[in-house]
Amino acid sequence: MAMTIRVDIVSAEGAIHSGPATMVYATAEMGEVGIAPRHTAFISRLRPGDVRIENEHGEQEHFYVSGGMLEVQPHVVTVLADTAIRARDLDEAAALEAKRRAEDALAGQKAEFEYAKAQAELAEAVAQLRAIEKLRKMKRG
Repeated sequence: MAMTIRVDIVSAEGAIHSGPATMVYATAEMGEVGIAPRHTAFISRLRPGDVRIENEHGEQEHFYVSGGMLEVQPHVVTVLADTAIRARDLDEAAALEAKRRAEDALAGQKAEFEYAKAQAELAEAVAQLRAIEKLRKMKRG
């Protein structure tokens, strides 16, 4: 039996996932991190992007998070996300529309606050589209 680490993914809407994993991958502030059982404890902010959980059978489950915090303890990984969605539930059309709206807002921005908000919305839409594309590649391969 493979060594595992418990993974909890929680958003403002509620618990999205809770269970064992042999490996966890997340997009932290300084880049992608891989977390194995007995990993050194740390805390990091998460960037919008993909969180992958690998189970004992080598299968990966993908989640999209819009940002948040990652807490790693030797036997538990906790993702506290602003928003978390199972990657298979992402809506590509909605993400494309959000990207288009954010790009339009950037082009017609009037105030610094509006510009920063549009940049954040664009980054989130692009991260969702990347998560959708990763999931598609996995299904094909």
